[in-house]
Amino acid sequence: MKRIIRGAALAALLALTACGGGGNPLEQGGAAQPGTITVGSANFQENVLLAEIYAQALEAKGIKVNRKFNIGSREVIFDQIKSGALTVLPEYNGALLAYLDKDAKATSTEQVNIALKQKLPPELELLDSAPAENKDSVTVTKATADKYKLKTLEDLAPVAKDMTLGGPPEFKTRMQGVVGLKSVYGIEFKEFKPLDTAGPVTVAALKNGDIQAANLFTTDPSIPQNGFVVLEDPKDLFSAQNVTPLVYKKGVDDKVRSTLNAVSVKLDTKTLTELDKRLIVDKDDAEQIAKDWLKSQGLA
Repeated sequence: MKRIIRGAALAALLALTACGGGGNPLEQGGAAQPGTITVGSANFQENVLLAEIYAQALEAKGIKVNRKFNIGSREVIFDQIKSGALTVLPEYNGALLAYLDKDAKATSTEQVNIALKQKLPPELELLDSAPAENKDSVTVTKATADKYKLKTLEDLAPVAKDMTLGGPPEFKTRMQGVVGLKSVYGIEFKEFKPLDTAGPVTVAALKNGDIQAANLFTTDPSIPQNGFVVLEDPKDLFSAQNVTPLVYKKGVDDKVRSTLNAVSVKLDTKTLTELDKRLIVDKDDAEQIAKDWLKSQGLA
């Protein structure tokens, strides 16, 4: 896979992935050589950017890196890092915990990480979480929020029966998704429409009225750009979602750990939102964004 991922091309690639098109990223980039760290990513723009940041930070320390980006959802990619096919993956701690333990009650960053370390298989290790968070959300247009007087997910419950929710296919079966919306808030939508992973297809569907609610990520610049309203989550269905490196234990050493932990220390939510804007709105190259930020932080 090419290292330079242009914003417009990436959006097109994501749309293809959502529809099942394109090749298998796990077969791209060639097999990693001994002593090489394979950095993977999920199939949405921010995660690809985070993976590029990790990759360049490691390369700045003289570590050889193999890139396998845009693989797919957690349901696909988790087994890849557990098997050692991937060595490093940018994860979101609360979402990963919900994947491993559907009954998890932890909400804060500290609580989530304690619970997560207990649930991780022995092959894997969680490194330091960044202050940066990117949560799942249920988001509506301002017109919809005004029409139904929506401010929170609790407000949505009485009117959701007349609405279509759009999001990635896996959102339908996740606890931090349709399942949890029903069990925690009593929200049942008229229909769920599978789209892309909080990407341009979902944004366009919400803007055009093809869906009335969308699963978008809270750092998505399309939210303020379009005046969308993120519904508040008073019952903490969507727990802490700190950006956190997940690694295959046998594939990393202390140099890799310290390098990735140094990235986490510098990355906060405001910064992540700004980086996302460069990628998604300004259509800058992921490689260049990563390079600029790492240099500004003295990490490259």
